[in-house]
Amino acid sequence: MRHEDEQWKKEIRKEPFATSPFTEDHKRNVLQQVDWMKNSEEGKLGGRSERSSMPSRPQVGSFRAKRRRLRRGPLVAGAGALAITAGLFLWIWNDGQLVKPVIEQVYPIAALQFSNNLSIDLLTDKMKRNVAVTMRDDLGKQLKITNVQDLPVSGRVYVEAGNEHEEDYAEIWLDATTGNLREVQMRRKMQPRELEHRYMRQIPSLLQSIGSDPTLKPELIRRSVGMKQGETQPVSHTVLTLGDEINYGEIVWQQDKAVSITGELRADQVSQTALKSARHAVEALSGKPDNALEGVSRTKDDELGKDTVFFSFENNYFVQMTEGKEGLGYTVGDTNHYEEQDIGNIEEMEAYHEKLFNIDESLLRDQAGPIVKKIFNIDFSNYQLHRDVEALGMVTFELESSTDVFQVQYKEDGRITMITRGEY
Repeated sequence: MRHEDEQWKKEIRKEPFATSPFTEDHKRNVLQQVDWMKNSEEGKLGGRSERSSMPSRPQVGSFRAKRRRLRRGPLVAGAGALAITAGLFLWIWNDGQLVKPVIEQVYPIAALQFSNNLSIDLLTDKMKRNVAVTMRDDLGKQLKITNVQDLPVSGRVYVEAGNEHEEDYAEIWLDATTGNLREVQMRRKMQPRELEHRYMRQIPSLLQSIGSDPTLKPELIRRSVGMKQGETQPVSHTVLTLGDEINYGEIVWQQDKAVSITGELRADQVSQTALKSARHAVEALSGKPDNALEGVSRTKDDELGKDTVFFSFENNYFVQMTEGKEGLGYTVGDTNHYEEQDIGNIEEMEAYHEKLFNIDESLLRDQAGPIVKKIFNIDFSNYQLHRDVEALGMVTFELESSTDVFQVQYKEDGRITMITRGEY
C-alpha cells in the first residue's frame, strides 16, 4: 500500500489537480468510491455460473512466459485502479470541492432519497430510474421524495419531491404500465457556484453580443422544468441574474441554448437618433423638457423574436423601442400613475370602473391627440376609438384602412399614462 499511496500522490499532483488543496479526507472520499466500484464488480463476477468458474484446460507455454504474466498482473491492476481513481476525480473534484457525486452519475437510483412511510413499492425500477435521471439531468439536483401515490383512474403514479412552499420542488407523473414520464413540473433556486460550466462559459460572449458589459457576475439562478401530456421529453429554462454595483443583466436558456439576453448599455452605445427620439417622446408626454437619461438596456429575445431597447428617464418616464416579427413597436410611458386607487368598498370600486369605461371620447382625444401629433406627426381625427370592458383604463385608436393601431392608457380624469404604437 505504501508504494500505491506514493503513486497516487504523484498522480494527483499532475494537471488538472496540481492546484487542488488535497487532504487525507479528500483522498479517503475518493478511495471509498473506488472501493464501492470494486466491490460492485466483484459481486458481478461472483454471480457467474458454475461452468464459467471451473478451471479450464492448461495451456502449453514456457514457465518464463508465465512468470512474465504474473509479474505484469499487479502492475496492470494498479494502473487500472489509478486510472479509475483519476477518472473519478474528473467528475467530483473542483477547487477542492465534491461537486458531482460519482454514484449519482454511474447509478442514479442509488442517489434517490425518500421520506419515511412512503409507498415505495408503487415505483418500479424503471420509474425510479426515470425520476432519478430527470431530476439529475434536467433539474440538476436530486430532491428528497416526499409523496408517492397511485392514480388508478388516470393510469398514473404520482411522485412529489421537496416542499410545495419552498424554492426546490418537483412533481412527476409516470405511466403506471410502462413507467415512462407523462408530465413533469420542477423548479429550483441555485447559487452561482452551482451553475454548470456549459452555461458559465457562454456568459461573456452572450453579453458582448448585445453590447453589454461582459464582466457582470452571476448573482442568482432559477431553473424550471416542464413537460406536458403528449410531449416526449422535459424542457428546462434556466434564468440567470447578473450584476455588479451599478449594472444589471439577465440570460435565459432553454435547455442549453440562450434564448433571451438582457444587459445595460452606455448612452454612446445606442443609436443617437433613437436616443433623441426617446427624449422627444418623454417631453411630449410629460410636458417638461430636458428630462435626464438614467439608463439604457437592451433585450434580445429569440423565443419571442424581439429586439428591444429600453430608455429610462428621471421621474419614472420611459421609452421602449421594439423590432419584432410583426414589425416595429414604440411605447412611451409614465410609471408614476401606476399606483393603486384608494378605494374603500365594492360600491366605490364599481363606480370607479364605470367611470373609467364610460370616459368621454372627446376628452381622450383632446389629451392623447397632441401627444401623438408631437411624437409621430399623425392626426388622430381619422382613427376610430374602440373600448374593451376587459381592459379598463385602456382604449385603442385604429385606422380602419390599415393595420396602424395606437393603444392608449389613461386615468379617470383623462390623463394619459402610456401610448403604444404597433407591436405590444
